[in-house]
Amino acid sequence: MAHPTGKYADFEGLREQAVTLRREGLSRRQIRDRLHVDNNDILNRLLQGEPAPDWTRRPNAKDGLRARARELRLQGWTYDQIQVELGCSKSSISLWVRDLPKPERRPPSEQARLAGRMRWEHELAVRDEQRRRTKAAAQEIGPLSDRDLFLAGVALYWAEGAKDKPYDRRENVLFVNSDPGVIKLYLAWLDLLGVEPDRLRYRVMIHMTADVEGAKRYWADLVGVDVSVFQKTTIKKHNPTTVRKNVVDTYRGCLVVRVSQGADLYRRIEGWWTGMVSGITTPPSSGKV
Repeated sequence: MAHPTGKYADFEGLREQAVTLRREGLSRRQIRDRLHVDNNDILNRLLQGEPAPDWTRRPNAKDGLRARARELRLQGWTYDQIQVELGCSKSSISLWVRDLPKPERRPPSEQARLAGRMRWEHELAVRDEQRRRTKAAAQEIGPLSDRDLFLAGVALYWAEGAKDKPYDRRENVLFVNSDPGVIKLYLAWLDLLGVEPDRLRYRVMIHMTADVEGAKRYWADLVGVDVSVFQKTTIKKHNPTTVRKNVVDTYRGCLVVRVSQGADLYRRIEGWWTGMVSGITTPPSSGKV
C-alpha cells in the first residue's frame, strides 16, 4: 500500500489498519511490510498499547517462576513467603505480581509464624535433597563376593540375632527384624552357609491393632513361601500408657526366622565372630575406609 505526499497524513486511518493487523496476530515486521511503514517511531505510535501476539515472544527461563509466583500471590501469600518458596528476589516478585490485589494483612505474629513455617519447609526440602545425594553411595558397593556376604552375615547375626548367655544356655539360631533388606541379606547368608530351606521356621511378631493377615502375606511373599507354613503369630498387646509411632500403613511388624537343629550352627557363628574380632589389625582411630 503506497502513501501519497505527506506519507502518514492519514495517521488515524493508518493506525486503525495497524491495530487490526496486530489483533489478527501479525508481528511488527509483517505490519511494517504490509503497510509500508519504514519509520520505527511512526510504527511504535501506530501500535502503542497493543500487546504483541504470544507467538512472537521469546521463551523466558523465568516464565514458570512468574506463573507460580502469581498463583501463590492469588492464594494470599506474602512476598517473603513467595521468596522462600521459589528462591527469587523480592524485586522480581514485585514486578511479576504488582497488578494483583494485595493479600489481607495478618497479625504480625501470624505472619512470622507462616514465614517461619515456610523457611522450615524449604530447609527440609534442602535436607531431603542432600540425603538423597548421600544415599547414592550405594553405587560404591557393587556385587558382593561370597566372602563379603559371609562376613556381613556373621556381623549381622551377632548384632541382631539371639545369643547364648552363661546364665541362659540357648544355642539357637534365631533372628528377628522388621527391615526387609536385612531379612533378604540374612536369608542369602543362610543359603551361602548351606542351610536347607526346610530347616527354616517363620513367624510374624506384630502389634494387635495392625493388619496381621496382610503382614503375613507380605513376609511370605518376601521370603518366597506360602503363608500357610508360618507358625502361630506372636501378638503384642497394646499398652495404653505408650504412644505408638509404628501406626502407618507400611507397618508389618517383625519377621522371626529360626533355624531348626541350629545348635552346631550357632557355635560356629560365635566362633566366626570371635575370629573376626581377633583378626582386627587396623587401629580404630586410623579413619580408613
